Amino acid sequence: MIILHGFGNMFPGGVGETKDMRIQWALEEMGLPYQVRAWDYLGGETNGPEFSALSPFNQIPVLEHDGLVLSESAAILIHLAETSGRLTASDPEGRAHVVQWCFAAVATVSPALSMISMFDAGFMGADPAARDFLVMIGRRWLEGVERRLEGRAWIMGDDFTVADILMATVLREIREAELMDDYPNVRAFYERALARPAWLRTRELYAARLGVVEAAFG
Repeated sequence: MIILHGFGNMFPGGVGETKDMRIQWALEEMGLPYQVRAWDYLGGETNGPEFSALSPFNQIPVLEHDGLVLSESAAILIHLAETSGRLTASDPEGRAHVVQWCFAAVATVSPALSMISMFDAGFMGADPAARDFLVMIGRRWLEGVERRLEGRAWIMGDDFTVADILMATVLREIREAELMDDYPNVRAFYERALARPAWLRTRELYAARLGVVEAAFG
């Protein structure tokens, strides 16, 4: 049995931004049976001893799979791909590149884009020079993704993988900043990914789990 530990509630600004969506998206794409254990985040449940025993940093998501307890969304997605043989490449070299692009999404591209999003939300002051610096870094990473997607539908070519889930969800962080508009391959990739039926199901399931309407998040 696969158990996804996810949010049962979230403050309004965080609804639709949480990383448990990445895992549920992958599970829906893979067609694997799973259950969701929803935690009362606003009530402090994720800071209690039961959840602390599962997650070293008291962070969601966590996955339980046949006795394995795993946190960190990229690690979870790689584990699911490797154990199921789905959403990954069929050869060792290809699988290594899937892992490479998973790390690229969360370790290279995400930090700058996340900080741009936080700046625009008012959490990092109001110095325009600081935002310009972050945008400069973000553009460097987006240029690399743009080159990778030249002539490719997905990161690995024709096949959708967990690397695409991570990259698409990272790109969601700047969906209101118009940065993708200068990178047509990135923009087209993003729109293709978020049009997938499994992502649309994930949105519906997530909204139902948190007791919100989908319009509450972009």
